[in-house]
Amino acid sequence: MNVVIIDYGMGNIKSIIGALKYLGINKVKVSSNPSDITDSDKIILPGVGAFPLAIKNIKRLHLDEYLQNEILEKKKPVLGICLGMQLMGKSSTEGGLISGLGFIDSKVEGFSDEFIKVPHIGFNQVRINKNSRLFDAIEDFSDFYFVHSYKMTSEINISQSLCEYGSNFIASYELDNIAGVQFHPELSQTNGLKLLKNFLYKF
Repeated sequence: MNVVIIDYGMGNIKSIIGALKYLGINKVKVSSNPSDITDSDKIILPGVGAFPLAIKNIKRLHLDEYLQNEILEKKKPVLGICLGMQLMGKSSTEGGLISGLGFIDSKVEGFSDEFIKVPHIGFNQVRINKNSRLFDAIEDFSDFYFVHSYKMTSEINISQSLCEYGSNFIASYELDNIAGVQFHPELSQTNGLKLLKNFLYKF
């Protein structure tokens, strides 16, 4: 199995590589090269940092075009992690109203509850969608590690699992070949490794 981690200059890539190798995946490339994306079996879109800069980098490298072709046209499985998950939505209010890749009908906005600390950091429980492939054989309300200041919401069913921090937000989504998680599975110990394995073998 060939896995490509998209390199656009913003990602917690070493930890992801370590988790994949622990799962026995040795063919892992970190790349923005179109041929590597085309030759891959699975795509991981990581991300740590600001949405506007991430989208700017992705468009500068023309990765939006390559990803649209592989993910929307060819239906190649993709997992977005943290900011990567947000980038596949329609828009974000971080730094103004910014358009995302538009693969998922959702929006990203800041936490509005004045009684919670932002960013949201640490392990928190996830209320799992019972039909989830990502969470197969993972118990409901299992803990995963979060680090984020913005949250995703959607008005449609995208097979989302939820987390509560002030209010509910989307902890994960699944739509055909597209999956995203707001938390960091590569930093979520046993539960995170199970989830990564599910993505690799069930998508």
